[in-house]
Amino acid sequence: MSDVPFGFGLPDRDPDDRDPARSGDPAGDPFGLGALFGGIAGGGSPEELLGKMPLFAELQRMMSWSGGPVNWDLARQGAISQLAAGHQPSSDAERTAVAEALRLADLWLDQVTELPSGIDRTAAWSRVEWVELTLPAWTALIDPLAEKVVAAMTSAMPEEAAMSFGPIAGIMGRMGGLMFGAQVGQALGKLADEVLTSTDVGLPLAPSGTGVLVPQNVAEFAAGLDRPADEVRLFLALREAASQRLFAHVPWLRQQLQDAVHAYARGITIDREAIERGIGEAMSGGGLEGGLDPSDPESIQRLLGSGLLEPEETPEQQMALRRLETLLALVEGWVDTVVAAAATDRLPGHSALAETMRRRRASGGPAEQMFATLVGLELRPRRLRDAATVWAAMGQRHGNTERDRLWSHPDLLPTSDDLDEPMDFVGRAGMDDELSALTAQAAEERPPAADEPEEKPTDQEDDGRA
Repeated sequence: MSDVPFGFGLPDRDPDDRDPARSGDPAGDPFGLGALFGGIAGGGSPEELLGKMPLFAELQRMMSWSGGPVNWDLARQGAISQLAAGHQPSSDAERTAVAEALRLADLWLDQVTELPSGIDRTAAWSRVEWVELTLPAWTALIDPLAEKVVAAMTSAMPEEAAMSFGPIAGIMGRMGGLMFGAQVGQALGKLADEVLTSTDVGLPLAPSGTGVLVPQNVAEFAAGLDRPADEVRLFLALREAASQRLFAHVPWLRQQLQDAVHAYARGITIDREAIERGIGEAMSGGGLEGGLDPSDPESIQRLLGSGLLEPEETPEQQMALRRLETLLALVEGWVDTVVAAAATDRLPGHSALAETMRRRRASGGPAEQMFATLVGLELRPRRLRDAATVWAAMGQRHGNTERDRLWSHPDLLPTSDDLDEPMDFVGRAGMDDELSALTAQAAEERPPAADEPEEKPTDQEDDGRA
């Protein structure tokens, strides 16, 4: 999977780390479209160019996409085609096992958190079902980002270069949809091979109220561990059920996460002068290998993958990424904490399983991969550990009710700065609780003011005195 967003590099990442093979295509095709454009050369009208392409009818259909900045038909097809060879439908026995594990997980969680169950129905998805049933959530998340990137690319194209593209210029917008569709499809196909639940990437991707495990991936995950398969399934069910509680009963959380991604998208700009210089060099043969031929889509591909269209990251975008990273860390940390409270005395292998999940995140799990592809975000394990420290200490010092009360409003949550000193935040939270209690007690004991009428006894009290 590409480690830069949609084939574009970010200025604060390593500029020398541009190994084409890391995108999964040894030819350096960042969007995986080389097969579509192979062997095309020479000029002509768009129809003539299309006529030279393999799979002409299929490409014409894809180029007619008008459903937004990402060709989601292509994304779906690309993801599923990656899964075809190893795909296994879920069996009735697997669906029963998943349902039982999620029900038991909810019973255990009832004892360690004030948030009620967020699961109305259970599901055991195959890899293909995971792709198809999470597409609506991905569409809402990715479309605004892709739209800004395409708009920035188009607006930054120098007029002289745009004129040189001739007939190709008219289909650049649709080409963008194809490119994004291919890249997203590649990312989703890779994710579907690895995800264990519907919340494995830090966001709720399933329909509301649906608790999900992916049995094929759960079985492969368990096969590499020295623990019984039932125990691994129950551990993952606890994580899924805990996440579902949080997203079901903290209504602003999902929107805050999406808003952080969209805030990043709103700030996307591209250095126009760099593009002008790069295209000028490319068209003269000095910037890109083989130069830039306006009638050759492969040369456009080389331009898009060369780093010339590299977004400038603004301070506002850095703030958005920091907010997103903090929120995801707080979600993961809370899940870790309540699962540990529910499972430590019940699952003999909980400690080993929890450590396996921590190593999985540290080495680059599904969440890191997908968000690195989207916005260049890297989920630092240190943030997750600090968030878990906050939640565990809040529960030990103030109780589960006060711990979970922090989710009642976004302003009550720890900030990124708070995670730098987690115990200081816990101490301040305790002072706030004591101050609130003292204020409430003082209000109850306050004598009535001079102009405030005293409470008159009720009829029942009068009757009692009589």
